[in-house]
Amino acid sequence: MQGKTNPVTPAGYAAMKARYDHLLGTERPEIVEIVSWAAGNGDRSENGDYLYGRKRMREIDRELAHLARRMKAARVIDPAAQPDKTRAFFGATVTLADEDDNEKVVTLVGDDEQDASAGRIGWSSPLARALKGAAIGDLRSVRLPGGLKEWEVMAIAYA
Repeated sequence: MQGKTNPVTPAGYAAMKARYDHLLGTERPEIVEIVSWAAGNGDRSENGDYLYGRKRMREIDRELAHLARRMKAARVIDPAAQPDKTRAFFGATVTLADEDDNEKVVTLVGDDEQDASAGRIGWSSPLARALKGAAIGDLRSVRLPGGLKEWEVMAIAYA
């Protein structure tokens, strides 16, 4: 996603920002303190606190850099401000039914917010791409690993 904007809901952006602030303001200073204390204990090559602390600090720094890039590219989109609420766009909660009348409810969110177990699917996922612009009653086909699956849009709602 280099150079592309990153659509995200206000709640998703707040969660990213909270994670960034926690890592930078709480977790990283604690690890720095442990590493400083461990470094003062002598031989660093066999000092578990020092070695683990340095490893954890690298992990935190890597996650901070990743979050900073994602937040910089983020474009916060409020689903409630969607002018056409009769079609499925970013932030929509869509109720789908398959050929066997099995219902599935999904919410179209940013890729950083996706959580399939909670019904939040990423904006660039195959199902979300198929649903973009769909209205109630539309049939949409999605190619899944098990083959082609067809869904009917039963309802569309925005928070």
